[in-house]
Order: sequence, then C-alpha cells, then structure tokens
Amino acid sequence: MTSPFRAGLLGGTFDPVHIGHLILAETAREQLALDRVYFVPAADPPHKRGAVVARAQDRLAMLHLAVDDNPHFSISHIDLERAGPHYTVDMVQLLQQQLGAGVELWFLMGLDSLIDLPTWHEPDRLRRLVHLAAATRPGYEVDWAPLEVVMPGLSREVTLLPMPGVSIASHLLRRRIAEGRSVRYQVPDAVRQYIARQGLYGAGGATGD
Repeated sequence: MTSPFRAGLLGGTFDPVHIGHLILAETAREQLALDRVYFVPAADPPHKRGAVVARAQDRLAMLHLAVDDNPHFSISHIDLERAGPHYTVDMVQLLQQQLGAGVELWFLMGLDSLIDLPTWHEPDRLRRLVHLAAATRPGYEVDWAPLEVVMPGLSREVTLLPMPGVSIASHLLRRRIAEGRSVRYQVPDAVRQYIARQGLYGAGGATGD
C-alpha cells in the first residue's frame, strides 16, 4: 500500500517573506516527512484588513525569489485568484479539492496563530479538514487551558514543531526598512534586493547594502 502524498500548507501575507517563514517550512518538511510545502499568499485576510502594505504582485514576486530554488517548495495562487471574503478555512478546502482526495494536508502555523485560532472563521471546520502543526520557540510552553475551554481536544490534535530561536516579524521588518535600517540576513538576499529596487516599504536602497 502506497503512502499518501503529504503536503504542508503555509499561508500568510508574506509582506515581506522572511527567513522565519522559510525555516518553519523546512522544519515542518523534515519533521513531518512532507513531500511538498505550499506557500499560499493571502489576498485580503479579514484579520489583517488594512495592514497589508505591498501589492499582491510584489508579495508574489518576493515569494518566488525566496522559494524557487527549493524543489520541495511551491507557491499556490489559489487565494489571490478567488473572490472574497478570504477566510483561511475556505482557502484550505479549495486547495484540498485542487490537490485531490489522496493528499494528507498539514496546516502550518506559528504560535501566535495557534493562540488566535478560536477567533478564526469556523476553526472547527478547519480542524476537520487538516492536520494542525504549530512551531514552538525554545523555552516557551503552550498554555492549553484557555484553548481547551473553547476548542476541546485541541491539545491532542496539534503537532508541535520545535524551531530554532529565530524571532522575526514582517511588520518589524517593514518598520526597519522605512527607517533605513538593514534587514540583511533577515530576508533572503534576492528579496532584500527586490525591496530596494522597487522602493517597497519606504526603502531608499538602505536595506543592508
């Protein structure tokens, strides 16, 4: 009997994509024995409405620069090409239909997303569609009690992925770029150069050159 194709799904605005995203994807690929990880840039996530800065075409271009050299990584345009509202659970269901019934789908998230999961649109439907995996930071223990109150059994369903102690956030990178500070080594070099060329986030070329 052949094993099912195991796919990871990492959604986000990727505004910009940074090495934390890439480390999470590669860590998940290795620890969960995934055949492929799909990066799914969000079009207009309801929980971040008004916070997305770069155009979809720029975010997509940066993603391609970041992941195209990894044969285990792919980019799905499914959220960018569909009509809203852009709820994660609907995107997951569409991607699942696109990939086929034989695919075992793992939804990858950071700790912040795990903690916020009860506030998402139809989180229990998401639990039924996919396996959940969340990255953990060294020395951090997940407080399951409040999550179990609203989503009983969640602690038994989530696979925790120990991650290197890298703490990078896209909104902080945007601030650094706007202030003319370096983001070298925090984003892939090709992404850093693209930001400078396009003048994204108020960049004046001072992104680490």
